Amino acid sequence: MNDLRKIADRVEIEALRGEFTDAAMMRDRARLAALFTADGVLRMPNVPVEFIGREEIQAGGERLQSQWDFFVQNSHPGTIRIDGDTATGRTYVQEVARLLDGRSGLNFAIYHDTYRRTPEGWRFAERVYEVRYLDTSPLKGSAPGPGAQAPGDQAPGAGEAGEAGRVPGPGTDGAPAAQAAEDFAAPASAERLERAIAALRANGFTAELLDDAAAARARVRDLIPEGASVFTGASETLRLSGIAEDIETGDRYQALRPRVLRMDRATEFDRIRRLVATPDVFVASVAAVTETGSLVIASGSGSQLPASAGGAGRAIWVVGAQKVVPDLGAALRRVEEHALPLESVRAQAAYGQPSAVNRLLVLNAEPQPGRGTVLLLREAVGF
Repeated sequence: MNDLRKIADRVEIEALRGEFTDAAMMRDRARLAALFTADGVLRMPNVPVEFIGREEIQAGGERLQSQWDFFVQNSHPGTIRIDGDTATGRTYVQEVARLLDGRSGLNFAIYHDTYRRTPEGWRFAERVYEVRYLDTSPLKGSAPGPGAQAPGDQAPGAGEAGEAGRVPGPGTDGAPAAQAAEDFAAPASAERLERAIAALRANGFTAELLDDAAAARARVRDLIPEGASVFTGASETLRLSGIAEDIETGDRYQALRPRVLRMDRATEFDRIRRLVATPDVFVASVAAVTETGSLVIASGSGSQLPASAGGAGRAIWVVGAQKVVPDLGAALRRVEEHALPLESVRAQAAYGQPSAVNRLLVLNAEPQPGRGTVLLLREAVGF
């Protein structure tokens, strides 16, 4: 159990660091501030700034963010050293940014971190930003808007200086303007969410649109009868929302995941297989929901797919607003380009190896009335 606790701690801390980068990229300063303890500190000596407490972190971040033309941060896993309820670590960062006043830069930096275990999970107690390399040469690129041209989409012969940035219009060598890049982390609009809900219902799913993860947490509790055997799929959505904790701790349900983790996979594999394939209730998330009413689920091992496909007596999928995509093609791109890289970071920290999309399940409809429930949120949660 001690080893499992250490693994769980490392996974949660890695997810915390990923949430920081995502919140920064999405300009969600309230979410970023909530990743710190109440007395947490964010120090950036090179700026120089120091914010103490969540209120200062949020307000200070908003002031800095208001100066951006664009900002991109890529973070890479570093060390984690756990000592009871505290831990230290480092995260390696590459950033590209331009300010509204025209200044721009490329830099490589390190976050020196101190983490603390809290009732809400691991949080940053202190995060100190150290720049190791800075290049303030003017950036040649730009933040693309609607109709901007993607690299490699130039009309024939447009690769020379002075022509590479031109967006060909109708009649320019027959090449249409490129579409804006897909943002698989941005929450879908209210119109798109309603369209997805209507399509899911038309396809036989029970579909509900909820405000946030807290509402989903309460609704899941209403939907699962006491004493039911419940298998929870590995999911950042369930972890971050507290749904996994509600199900897997206490004695309200027969929680299967903790039980399976205690079993010997070499000698009890067949028993594990049957337990996870046919629970009374299966609770998980998905990689994508299409506006045409399909669910797309990706897996490395495939262990959770039988329950989703029909093995569980009832299935409940909790889905963040950023997972809504127009169609199946976009869903598959979201799996490969967005969800897989993030899941690989989590898997590397937990298991020492990256993830892979070895199994894909597409649920186009639910033939058994009342079996499959989709709780679609208006906020972005998870991968």
